[in-house]
This record gives sequence, C-alpha cells and structure tokens, in this order.
Amino acid sequence: MHEVREILRLESVSLTYQAENGEVRALENISFTAREGELISIIGPSGCGKSTLLSLISGLEAPTSGKIILGGKTGYMLQKDNLLDWRTIRTNALLGLEIRRTLTDESVSYTDELLRTYGLWEFRDKHPAQLSGGMRQRAALIRTLAAKPELLLLDEAFSALDYQTRLAVADDVFAILKREGKTAVIVTHDIPEAIGMADRVIVLTKRPGRIRANHQIEIPPDEDGNPVPPLKRRNHPAFREYFNTIWKELDINV
Repeated sequence: MHEVREILRLESVSLTYQAENGEVRALENISFTAREGELISIIGPSGCGKSTLLSLISGLEAPTSGKIILGGKTGYMLQKDNLLDWRTIRTNALLGLEIRRTLTDESVSYTDELLRTYGLWEFRDKHPAQLSGGMRQRAALIRTLAAKPELLLLDEAFSALDYQTRLAVADDVFAILKREGKTAVIVTHDIPEAIGMADRVIVLTKRPGRIRANHQIEIPPDEDGNPVPPLKRRNHPAFREYFNTIWKELDINV
C-alpha cells in the first residue's frame, strides 16, 4: 500500500516586518500540514496575510519565527498567467525547464504528454493572444507541472478571469491536480471557490493572520469513486453548511 507522505509542515510560523509607521505583525503562530495529494484552500479577510503565507512557503520570504519544512520542489502559479506573447504555447510550457536548465528529452516528452492529455496539443504552435483566458491558464498550469513539483502554490490564480470562465477553469485545474496527484495550497478570497477546490479549508483572522478554523471538506465521491468537481459540489447539501459556517468566521466584527 502506498504510504501518504507529508509534503509540507508549518510549525508556529510568524512574520513581523518594519513599515514606515512602525512594526507590523503580518502572521502569527501559523501551524498546519499538507499531505501528498491534498488540496488546501486558505481564505481570510483582505490584508490578513494569505499571499504573504505563500511567499513564506515558497522561500521568497523568511519567517520571523517558527519553522517551514518542505518535502520537495515547489511550483508557483499567480493571478496572471504570465505567458510570453512572442512564444508559442509549447515553448511557453517549456520555459520553466529552460530557466532551471533541466530541458532534457525526458522533460520535453513529459511536457508534450501534459499538453496532449489536457487538450492543448493542437494549439501548441499558437501564441497566447490566440487562446481563451481559460486555455491560457491551463497552459500556465502545465508550465508549472512540467518541472514535476511536489507542492503547488496557487495565489488567486483565477481572479483575472470572468465569472463563467473562472468556474470552468476551477473545474479544469481541480481535475488536473487530482489526476496528477499533486499537493496544493490555494489562496482565494472566494468562499465557494475555497470549498469547491479543497479537501480542507483554513480560515485566517484579520491581521495579524492567525488560524481561526480548519475545516475538513467531507463531500463523498461520485458513483464512479471520483472526486466531485468544484461546480457540482455547489449542489451538495453540505456545501451550504460549509459556506454559512465560513461566512460567519470571516465576519471581522465577530
């Protein structure tokens, strides 16, 4: 039987930084783990430190105190797809490998396989401007997956899309992450998106961000044993209960 590994552990992580008006406590005493294949949503009031938390996990910033333990490579996916207009979809997907100097026959073959599997192979020679927002975001995810990261960090990755496209792309990305067995930490300000995308939702308080609640999202798989995708989850009776609970927890006056 395959042993489920721990990919990420945060132990009492805090961050304080100096601003023009004095010391700012951004995050305080954050502790949680993420296991292999687990999708975790982070949600909280504006300015509570959600994106800062991803910066700490990725190593872009160092915590003031506490410990962050990673079980492997990390891939980062931002709000904008950041595809280069002058490169084709295929060469955009290979860009991360070029930067890391890991462009080998094997890594190129794996990237091409991802493009085929997720419906972009026939568009491989197109440029980003010729693709829809949803397809561009899928290409950005493939670029991230090409390096075979053990942990993906998604920072408001769908927020630049219109509402209808956003719903479709959330389903797309969820399916890809589950099929590839990836672990991901997903920052969002959207409660339905947080519940729909995740196995677990962590709710942060207003600044300094602390963990207010940690919800295991228990929505059974479909009749074929597959995870229910985000859009269909919204019709599950438990969805409204999770929504109402998290909505109250996000009320900054509570």
